[in-house]
Amino acid sequence: MTMVGDTSDMLSRLRMVLPGRWFSDNAPVLDALLTGLARAWSGLYGLLGAVQAQTRIASASGIFLDIASADYLGGSLPRRPGENDTAYSARIRNNLIAPRATRAGVVGMLTGLTGRTPVVFEPLNASDTGGYNVNLGYNTAGGYGSMNLPYQFFVSVYRPNDSPISNAGGYGTGPGGYNDAPMFYASATEFTGTVSDAEIYAAVAAVIPTSSIAWTQISN
Repeated sequence: MTMVGDTSDMLSRLRMVLPGRWFSDNAPVLDALLTGLARAWSGLYGLLGAVQAQTRIASASGIFLDIASADYLGGSLPRRPGENDTAYSARIRNNLIAPRATRAGVVGMLTGLTGRTPVVFEPLNASDTGGYNVNLGYNTAGGYGSMNLPYQFFVSVYRPNDSPISNAGGYGTGPGGYNDAPMFYASATEFTGTVSDAEIYAAVAAVIPTSSIAWTQISN
């Protein structure tokens, strides 16, 4: 089946521009010559399409995605080990349009990163601290506020709980693995969803307002 831009397509286009009375329909020598030219033009056509795709993040691939991330986000969003182009492209685009400098921005960024909603506490926010007889109960709701912590807040971040090989057995643990856990070979692709603590801290620093301080705690 002939596709636009392939060798057969280019060959037919070259034949179309030649005077019909000059050559017969069956001209093997001519076809051999034109096929060489068609193959070169087909390669150039494919290269042009590949270059055009790299001009947009949504269609870029390979090293060009890493370059786009460095251009727009500096070194704050590197590719994770084993991460494919589709996942990395989505992370770059989501990061570009993510809201920032707000509480909702912090919660949204961390939720998207870890898949778990963080807990944010602002000592100067009455909605967080509560008051007597209003949203306050020891070990139940609210918390101690403070006028000495302006532009500061506390955020508890939870690591992702969907590690792909967390329940896998290992060598020497029997046919069923440790405690009958399944055994399998793991590669770099098994860790593509892994989020490091350093990435979480970097995400918080990238979202909060410049004048604020986020006291961050990371736990499981």
